[in-house]
Amino acid sequence: MSVRAAIYGCAGTGITEGERHFFREAKPWGFILFARNIADPGQVRQLVEELREAAGHEAEVLIDQEGGRVQRLTPPNWRGFPPGRRYGELYEADVEQGLHAARLGAKLIAAELRHLGITVDCLPVLDVPVPGAHDVIGDRAYADTPGPIAALGLAAAEGLLSGGVLPVIKHIPGHGRAGVDSHKSLPVVDTPADELSRIDFAPFHALRHMPLAMTAHVVYTALDRDRPATTSPSIIGGVIRGEIGFDGVLMSDDLSMEALKGSLGERARQSLDAGCDLVLHCNGKMGEMESVAAEVPILSGRPLERSEAAISQRKTAAASLDMDSAWRQFSGLIATS
Repeated sequence: MSVRAAIYGCAGTGITEGERHFFREAKPWGFILFARNIADPGQVRQLVEELREAAGHEAEVLIDQEGGRVQRLTPPNWRGFPPGRRYGELYEADVEQGLHAARLGAKLIAAELRHLGITVDCLPVLDVPVPGAHDVIGDRAYADTPGPIAALGLAAAEGLLSGGVLPVIKHIPGHGRAGVDSHKSLPVVDTPADELSRIDFAPFHALRHMPLAMTAHVVYTALDRDRPATTSPSIIGGVIRGEIGFDGVLMSDDLSMEALKGSLGERARQSLDAGCDLVLHCNGKMGEMESVAAEVPILSGRPLERSEAAISQRKTAAASLDMDSAWRQFSGLIATS
């Protein structure tokens, strides 16, 4: 069946009749869950089933389950995972141990997500933070240099894929230099293009074969003085698709973030016109979702081909993971000083 090029959130722990009707008509590619949607495992599984039933197809269900301060599934119902920087510390002390921890942690996350019917995790974070940048990335980043970030990001992505969950590399082409939080205002980065290419773009280039990526709501004046990457045809076409070489599904970051200007419909149209395959709207506000939906086309052409290729990368988990044993091993790795 035909689906439309959007991902939506919902308001609470179950869907309302109004949401059910909207999703039936909107036929989104997928949904995304946040803490407001989470109570307990049984409730989450039921919500996921209700969302797919409303959409009328096996919609992808996404979540931000990174670890640290960005994890929507939290104890006591789910395991708590460390921030990305902890893997970087382990990598600095012992490369193989750091990679093993990142891969195993992601496998454990994947097992928990698949148990709930969640199929996509917005992980790994490939941003390269710099001194003086806003802490919106901070310890979510694996390290401060491209090499370890790329290596650990790849290990995490492999762990998710081996557990049957699709990874999303973010925030392409790089959010690490942002001086403000793009949830609240628009970051403007004045770094020269050659330095961006050498540092910020490098982890994304290394993981350019991944199935999905999420944009950065950041202006890079050396590339486009006026528009953030999400709505910039020159950055998406010339940098993300061109220099970096990413040819997977490109989704916008959340359209409701205050970095973007204009109505929600205008933001959706600008993102799609610039080259995003999908637009993401997270807050579950019905009026805003209706404005986005009015601008979102049926997924077709290259975006549809990319979507089909991405979904084909999802594997059936090779074997049932012994969660208790794997968690003990993981906890031992993370506790290593």
